[in-house]
Amino acid sequence: MAEFVIDCLLGILILAAAAFLLIDGRRGSMRKKQRNMLTRILLCAAMLLLLQLLPASIFNQLDRILFPSAGRWLRFGAYFLNYLLIGYDILRKAILGVKNRQVFDENFLMAVATVGAFALAIAENGDYLEAIAVMLFYQIGEWFQSYAVGRSRRSISELMDIRPDYANIQQNGALERVAPEEVAPGSIIVVQPGEKIPIDGVVVEGASSLNTSALTGESMPRDVQTGDEVISGCINLSGVLKVRTTKEFGQSTVSKILDLVENASSRKSKSEAFISRFSRIYTPAVCYGALALALLPPLVRILALGLPGDWHVWIYRALTFLVISCPCALVISIPLSFFAGIGGASREGVLVKGSNYLETLAKTSYVVFDKTGTLTQGVFEVDGIHHCQMDQTKLVEYAALAESASSHPISKSLQRAYGKELDRRRVGQIQEISGCGVVAQVDGLEVAAGNQKLMRRLGITPVPCHEVGTVIHMAVGGCYAGHIVISDQIKPHAKQAIAQLKAAGVEKTVMLTGDAQPVAQQVATALGIDQVFGGLLPEDKVAQVERLLEAKPSKGKLAFVGDGINDAPVLSRADIGIAMGAMGSDAAIEAADVVLMDDDPLKIPKAIRISRKCLRIVYENIVFAIGVKLLCLGLGALGIAGMWLAIFADVGVMILAVLNAIRALFVKKL
Repeated sequence: MAEFVIDCLLGILILAAAAFLLIDGRRGSMRKKQRNMLTRILLCAAMLLLLQLLPASIFNQLDRILFPSAGRWLRFGAYFLNYLLIGYDILRKAILGVKNRQVFDENFLMAVATVGAFALAIAENGDYLEAIAVMLFYQIGEWFQSYAVGRSRRSISELMDIRPDYANIQQNGALERVAPEEVAPGSIIVVQPGEKIPIDGVVVEGASSLNTSALTGESMPRDVQTGDEVISGCINLSGVLKVRTTKEFGQSTVSKILDLVENASSRKSKSEAFISRFSRIYTPAVCYGALALALLPPLVRILALGLPGDWHVWIYRALTFLVISCPCALVISIPLSFFAGIGGASREGVLVKGSNYLETLAKTSYVVFDKTGTLTQGVFEVDGIHHCQMDQTKLVEYAALAESASSHPISKSLQRAYGKELDRRRVGQIQEISGCGVVAQVDGLEVAAGNQKLMRRLGITPVPCHEVGTVIHMAVGGCYAGHIVISDQIKPHAKQAIAQLKAAGVEKTVMLTGDAQPVAQQVATALGIDQVFGGLLPEDKVAQVERLLEAKPSKGKLAFVGDGINDAPVLSRADIGIAMGAMGSDAAIEAADVVLMDDDPLKIPKAIRISRKCLRIVYENIVFAIGVKLLCLGLGALGIAGMWLAIFADVGVMILAVLNAIRALFVKKL
């Protein structure tokens, strides 16, 4: 019955391997090394099935035709050739490991166990099936994890396929393709529809829509026109753009992102470090344990009990013990879980610099925000017009004309609210009064725009405003004309992001800002933030974060979210620094541990969910792999578990752990 089951499994394996090879022939989804390994698996399984189906009488007849025991040795030769076909690379790695004094690894364990099983079969003229099956299924597990890693890498690289192959430079009336590395800052490049922007720059001619999904994870195109900044890695969808480059290719956004993703695996988490230390102690321990299992019980039986040693029984148990003990599931699945988690985050526009930061992010209990550019858009807009003594449109027109000579954000917001081209010929005798505002002649009338100090300086009584924001008091022709309230606009998803953080179990949300406390408190109340501190200088923010670090739960972590430019000291001091809206920001990529590739606050709870899912998978794999190993090791030492259970404990657990690890690559859409 057992042989029939094995024959069926081998038949299924042959069909599956052949199907994979046929599919790959059409799609090219496997690397050459993976294809070669799968071909070896197919040939080994076919040979093994053929040998199993051959009647034993054929080998017995050879004894009579050739010489005594000829059939036995030819049978051994056929099986051993099959064994070498599937296991020669494992044997070679084991020998090299011994030569390099790096003995105790999975290759050594598999080599000793299978060669030992062969030796027992030779001594007893027994069955060679177990020795070959152990190596065959081990190689299947190795191929499977290689294929899974390859698929996850390709999945990431397809979504992060942002490295441009060339840049177009116009020379002698024709476009010439050159390597992006050869383009100097200040050069004019041409980006045609369907092409990637190769280098960061500013549009000097043309208008188009850009696909930024590879950078931000968002499908909504971004419209650009003359004067707009563009970053490398975006795909031009429609019009032809002429772009003046502002950076070298090596300093552009696309290069920094690729470098960040490629080097993420070098920063190991505590879980990965634990597995590395565990393997260094565990592997030698089980090798010595297997040696003791092979020697001590027979010696005790012979010397102390006067019984036969039953050497073959205990050696078989020791070999089974070695196969069971192979730590592949842990060594492979834990790094793969973190790799998949980093990949899943990258697909969503969240770049994590290493698995250590992913692990820290999963333990976040406090989230501290900067305000401007993080929770608000950093763009001031007219929010209200009060106590107006004339038509509101006319009041805004006067304010915009009076402020037309200024480049201050407040002045720009007034000009945007006016919405028409300013006729500077209508304006004369502009006088800026430091700390107060501006007084100008507009259409022959004296127009004053500023704060309450300016009004009192002109002998005009201002009407106090009860709304929070920057208040521009207006006087026209010496009379009070009303005031305009200007405020920074809250980002559309900011409130939803705070709610999702609380739903995810974040204990406390805090906002730190240099704005006045009333302004900060209004934003915090609107968003549902627990605590707010206003009027802070950069050094005050660091000090406040220090106090919050002391107050947070001992096992929790504090994340600071900022724009990555003004908040670099705080980003560095927090347990985990998250740069917000940081596409192309050198300071963000340098100072932060996590970089969000757009300015959507919803990416923050998403990043925490991804990290927690990844860490949960890591813990599941650790508990599952170690638990099954310990159980099977005990059963193997007692002789209850045979080589087939050993194969499950090694290869089966590894495949299940790898499948579980791959789940970290997929992010649930909300």
